[in-house]
Amino acid sequence: MTRSSQGTPNVIKRYNDFNSYLRRTYGCRVQKITVDAGFTCPNRDGRLSTRGCIYCNPRGSGTGAYRRGLSVTDQLLAGKKSLYKRYKAKKFIAYFQAFTNTYAPLPRLREVYDEALAVDDIAGLAIGTRPDCVDADILDLLTGYAADGHLVWVEYGLQSADDATLALINRGHDFNCFQEAVRETKKRGLNVCAHIILGLPGEQRRHMIRTAELLADMAIDGVKIHLLYVIKGTALATMYQQHRFQCLEQEEFAALVCDVLEHLPKSTIIQRLTGDPHPQELVAPQWALRKQETLGLIHTILETRDSYQGKRVF
Repeated sequence: MTRSSQGTPNVIKRYNDFNSYLRRTYGCRVQKITVDAGFTCPNRDGRLSTRGCIYCNPRGSGTGAYRRGLSVTDQLLAGKKSLYKRYKAKKFIAYFQAFTNTYAPLPRLREVYDEALAVDDIAGLAIGTRPDCVDADILDLLTGYAADGHLVWVEYGLQSADDATLALINRGHDFNCFQEAVRETKKRGLNVCAHIILGLPGEQRRHMIRTAELLADMAIDGVKIHLLYVIKGTALATMYQQHRFQCLEQEEFAALVCDVLEHLPKSTIIQRLTGDPHPQELVAPQWALRKQETLGLIHTILETRDSYQGKRVF
């Protein structure tokens, strides 16, 4: 237990969470607004593959907003209204999430990013992409926004640092590709967040810990931890139905999250601890829909262990 400046007891902070980072940065509540800008993916459009990653369906984590005719501005205005009502948020981050959000000609990227930043109270950009879909021109464009005072996070889907796993999930790139993209991005002073998935086929605890250790060695700025859940219309769903894949149990997943946190430096900002499946799409595990329960279990395990982020970083 620690104490605040007023002498009142505070709960020990066991990991470096994203909301606190944003509040420290801006002095108010800041929320991400998910944006679908109509991009595609080289793992879907035939450049690399038409099958996608084994866990990804043709919707690509998107909301379908672009197909419904909603512009970037429309989506942000609707998101602002909803998130202010729910959280009293005063500033917002435009989160380009669906598919690969640097996979377009540079003028198109500039157009959608500029449109987002023109909306009142949009403080910055979070760009979800792949490490094989950035180049110097794209990174320079993003660096320009940061130089203008906007917060910029580049979010790279890694999933695992194990090349055999990346091949199995049809990721389309190797770990070296990720390392190079991170190196070039950090060289420009941009914030980098790595997405990792726990419970990938064939992976054991040691694989997941090794991924965390390698990210720690790279001084990654942020990490999103995801649960591998099965959604309809994916290759993983076929594997699951054929009994070739078994989902993690809730307690098992929560313990692995704690293991990963222990191997990430205290300075790494934890942007996510689990995923948010769409209920209509989810095949398994059903406990993935009980997000708050899972988060509570993670906190309980950390407290029981008397553990915290960075405990095993030396």
